[in-house]
Formats: sequence, C-alpha cells, structure tokens
Amino acid sequence: MRKPMTITAAAVAACALVAGCGSVGAPSRPAPYKSPAVSAKVPAPKGTPLGPDSPVAPPPRVDTSDPSRVALAWARVAFGHDTAYDAGPHDAVLRATRYLTRALAARERRYRSASGPGLEWNTWARHRAWTTARARLGDELEAPDTPTTAYREISVKGIVTGRDGWKGDGPRLTAQVRLDRSGAKGPWRISRVDSIFAAQPPTKESR
Repeated sequence: MRKPMTITAAAVAACALVAGCGSVGAPSRPAPYKSPAVSAKVPAPKGTPLGPDSPVAPPPRVDTSDPSRVALAWARVAFGHDTAYDAGPHDAVLRATRYLTRALAARERRYRSASGPGLEWNTWARHRAWTTARARLGDELEAPDTPTTAYREISVKGIVTGRDGWKGDGPRLTAQVRLDRSGAKGPWRISRVDSIFAAQPPTKESR
C-alpha cells in the first residue's frame, strides 16, 4: 500500500494545474520565465456558480448515509472546471465544500493561491474549455469502516474539451479520503484528502 502525502483539497486541485508545483509527489518542472517588468495580479477565488449553459453538471445531492457516494460526488465536483466561469481551479473546490466537514470547508474558503491558476489552466482558458472528471472507487485501502469513520480511494481521470473543439487531458490522480460523522446516523463528510497525481506530458495546443 502506497503511503500518501497529506494535502488539502485546495492543494489537490491547484497543484494539478500549476506548473512547477512539486508538493504532490510528481517531479517538479522548471518555473517559466517571467518578465520582471510585469507584476500579475492573482484573483481571489470566488466559487462562481456555473451558468445554465455550462456543460459541467452542478453539484449533485447525494445519499449522505453512504460514504462512497459522498466521496465520488466530491471528486467529480472538485475537478469539474469551466474556464468560461471559473477564475481558477479553486472555484470548483469551493463548489465541492458541501461534501466536506466544517473545519475542512473553512480551510478551503480561506485558501488563496500565491502563484495564480497556472500555465495549463491558461491553455484551457484560451479554448474556453471545461473538464469532465470521471471518478471511480479504488480497492487498495485496507482500513475497515467504523460507525463514525470511513476511508475511500478514488481514481480520477479528467477530460478537457474546448468550446472551439479542442481537446486535452485533465487532472489524473488517486485520492484517498477520510470521511467522518458525528454519530451512527449522521451524514458523512470528508475531513481529509491524500492524493498522488499521475505524471503526464504538458497539454498540447491545437492550431
């Protein structure tokens, strides 16, 4: 069984897209050259609600008595981006806070990226692209459920589609999540996310 690295859900989404982020187990890449004469402003994530014309499905209502359903819903929402509405990857993470504990949701709302959305996100934005996150349950976790704690492994494979017909690869990762509830009949909520991202080549531009 692999030993995961502990990170927040915000870092899960951001590090998947920010070039040079080496805190999630993947080899870090050299940071791109930036002109010293330009100082880019990083917009604060705002969790923009998606419009009715967005191809990304809204956060679904799930049976919160089933930890597997909660974990899968979180993954699909947290990695379901639409660059026509989202300022960066963290906006989708904010849409997924309904599946988190209060403590973890509060951390996500306080999170601010220091490096901007990243080169890959900017490529997607040029094509006004959205991502479809396909999530499925893994089977490598050995910890049994208790009445108030459960662990689930989720494999995520993202597909990116531009409104101009361009296509690319989205986030690909394995997330191990811990879910907790206050009592045997309470709703399950995610309290921790540990992720390992798959190495993949940079997104290719379509000419």
